[in-house]
Amino acid sequence: MQCQQTESRGCPDVNFATAPKVTLLDGFGVQLNGRASEPSLGELPHGVQRLVAHICLTGRPVRPAIAGHLWPEVPEELAHGRLRSTLWRAKKAAPGLIEVSGDAISLAADVRVDVREFSDWARRALDRRTGVEEMAVPDVWLRGELLPGWYDDWVLPERERLRQLRAYTLEALAGKLAAVGRCGEALQAAYGAVRAEPLRESAYRVVMRVHVTEGNAAEALRTYLAFREILEVELGVAPSEQMAQLVQEIQRRHCGVAG
Repeated sequence: MQCQQTESRGCPDVNFATAPKVTLLDGFGVQLNGRASEPSLGELPHGVQRLVAHICLTGRPVRPAIAGHLWPEVPEELAHGRLRSTLWRAKKAAPGLIEVSGDAISLAADVRVDVREFSDWARRALDRRTGVEEMAVPDVWLRGELLPGWYDDWVLPERERLRQLRAYTLEALAGKLAAVGRCGEALQAAYGAVRAEPLRESAYRVVMRVHVTEGNAAEALRTYLAFREILEVELGVAPSEQMAQLVQEIQRRHCGVAG
């Protein structure tokens, strides 16, 4: 990410090599001082993990909101007691990671969070003013769902939001890259969108257009046939009329098929 490599674009004065980091994509993890966590940190109590993850996803929540989300099945007084206990354990296991100010609970100011960095990257990629020379497709953004195996009510909507954001951003970035002739990177982004949402037709259309841009009409049509088969097997439906029109356009312009 460009923001992590230089301060010349207005990045905060943070030493990214040593800043603590919380990862939520592809599983929960914590790093302190830029090093892989000590064994005990990599296996924080699940209650502490849930607290840290909730703060990462909600920003600076207040105690009543946290207690209600993390322990909705118990009386309010007991939920607040569990929160106090979890904060104490977090302070012991990962000192300096969480800050408490009155009722507000937040991460320390220098803590990085991969989900927030991903959202920042997506926002820049989707900004029409951002040139493709400023963008890259870091491998980390192409894989890993949010907190796999977690089924809390406050995780599921955010997981879906991030999955859709990843697919949409990669489609848009693929279009930008293809427009300036960077077709290899464009395909990487487009297939990243396909992996994020394997039944997402718009992602396959982007793949097809990139293939056409680099002069591979046959590859574009093979992509269509593969997608049509997937839809038939998985859902028992056919591609949309929009996809059919794209296929007809490719055949007419590149394969000598009359419209």
